[in-house]
Amino acid sequence: MALKVSPNNRYKKGSRCRIPEKGDSLETRVYVLFFLVFLFAASVFIRLYFLQIASHDYYKKLADNQHSILEDIFPQRGEIFLQDAGMLYPVAVNKDAKMAYAVPREMSDPSGVAKTLAPVLSLPADDLTARLSKPNDMYEVLKHRLSDEEVAKLNDLKLEGVHLASEAFRYYPAENLASQILGFVGWKDNGLGGRYGVENYFDSQLTGHPGQLSQDNSNAGFWVPTGDQNIVPAKNGDGLVLTVDHIIQYETEKILKSAIAKFSAQRGTIIVMEPGTGRILAMASYPDFNPNNYQGEDMGSFRNLAVSDPYECGSIFKTITLASAIDAGRVNPDTTFVDTGVVQEAGYSIKNANYKAYGKQTMTQVLDMSINTGAIFAEQQLGNANFLDYAKRFGFGSPTDIELPGESAGNLANLKNFKTDINFFTASFGQGITVTPMQMAAAYNALASGGRLMKPAIVEKVIHPDGTEEEIAPQEVRKVVTEQTANEVGQMLRSVVVNGEGKMADVPGYLVGGKTGTAQVASTDAKGYQDGQNIGSFAGFAPVNDPRFTVLVRIDNPKGVNWAESSAAPTWGELMKFLLNYKNIQPTEKYTQADLERFNNTHDLSKYAAKNEAEQAAQEQKTQ
Repeated sequence: MALKVSPNNRYKKGSRCRIPEKGDSLETRVYVLFFLVFLFAASVFIRLYFLQIASHDYYKKLADNQHSILEDIFPQRGEIFLQDAGMLYPVAVNKDAKMAYAVPREMSDPSGVAKTLAPVLSLPADDLTARLSKPNDMYEVLKHRLSDEEVAKLNDLKLEGVHLASEAFRYYPAENLASQILGFVGWKDNGLGGRYGVENYFDSQLTGHPGQLSQDNSNAGFWVPTGDQNIVPAKNGDGLVLTVDHIIQYETEKILKSAIAKFSAQRGTIIVMEPGTGRILAMASYPDFNPNNYQGEDMGSFRNLAVSDPYECGSIFKTITLASAIDAGRVNPDTTFVDTGVVQEAGYSIKNANYKAYGKQTMTQVLDMSINTGAIFAEQQLGNANFLDYAKRFGFGSPTDIELPGESAGNLANLKNFKTDINFFTASFGQGITVTPMQMAAAYNALASGGRLMKPAIVEKVIHPDGTEEEIAPQEVRKVVTEQTANEVGQMLRSVVVNGEGKMADVPGYLVGGKTGTAQVASTDAKGYQDGQNIGSFAGFAPVNDPRFTVLVRIDNPKGVNWAESSAAPTWGELMKFLLNYKNIQPTEKYTQADLERFNNTHDLSKYAAKNEAEQAAQEQKTQ
């Protein structure tokens, strides 16, 4: 029999069972669902509280630790120094800056943070939102090398999950000083690396070796904070102490810039070497650049003219020709020849630069008056094969292997056929072949060093990360000529300054010697030479009887002067006077006050230095 239940009575008398009403199961499910939602919300709240409040310091330390790990993984770049009166002068250092990074898992509103942060850091808001919307991400670099203004704004905003940390970047405290020697650190192969100069040549040594990190990751690829980590620390890069003297480099650059301004020249370069060691005491080229702001500089100014730009050097090569012929025993300083003013060869008439005929002249007078036909005479006595052999022995046609990138070998290709005399004739006075200023400075330095060709050196010492130091010893390449030959040629170069075309290079009280050279500039789009273009050079050393400095000056396309004796020679004399005084080398020759006043009046470049500085300041103001 069916059980009947009264609507007002849910239970039968004496029954222990509840009789469900229609729809009662749905109500139960609603309560259960509500309870589950409440439980989930509570767990989320508790988790957020745990992450953002209770464990905030813990995760902040984890993020900071991630940054610290990066510091352990990436090595510190070695710094670069110049010599400075027995001390070290820093020219490429690591400077601290601030970087911004984020810890996305600390953020409750990544999109809002991104919108606030975008204008402060000048970054796209959409990109920031995507990068910050990674709930498991503990470390996201936002921007390097923040400005003081950006740092101040971030400190004021105190954005959730956004932090600041220190980082190092390359800084050049002397700015333009020795810029072509140093180069700079910039973007290279999708990362930062040395560009140009020493920064490039020694990039791997300066960079050091990165460390390694192995760690436990989750199945999703995320780092497990409580897992194992194995860190192999990075090895910092070596520091370099250059052979360059800070004071000499500064003065050399000042004198070069003044000469460029005085003669409205296109560009120029000066090399100062130390006889006996081959160490570079100064190497200046102009125009130069500021490596702290290389992005805004003309890329042409990055090139180091001293090593990368070969040229037809002109009559300074006559010294090499005469030294070779003397060393081979074919002529001596007093050997004579009769100059008719012209040499006919292969249908060409080769004349002296001033179209003069000097008559009977000695080899010393050939250098004094820079007689082209006299250089040809010496080459003829020597012979083509021997001439080429000596040219190579002096280092021409091959890189000097100076530790700088982009060095050119020059070009002796015109001398490959010994039967073509005309190419050898023009080469005897520095036309038809190309050499670099570095090669020519090294060749003159060989004469100053008793006939020993020294490898040009730009690094004197390496400072390893553990503090130990490694001295770089001078390296002799080979013996080029005998010491007697070198001494005789030194006296001939002294005669050039006293009796010949190098008078403007003389320094009162000292035995200085050198040779002028005015070379035509080869045309780039046709045979022959460019009209109205010339390169003035002067190369020599002092004191001749005990050489302390070898100096080469090159000035491209000076205006208002036709010969190097009026441009490169006085520039060389001004610098040599400074060098001798700077090193307290006492005068050995008599001179009068009138001689000194005449020198100062002729060589005073201070007003041109002021002009150059004013023009540079105006250009910087325009750039800003």
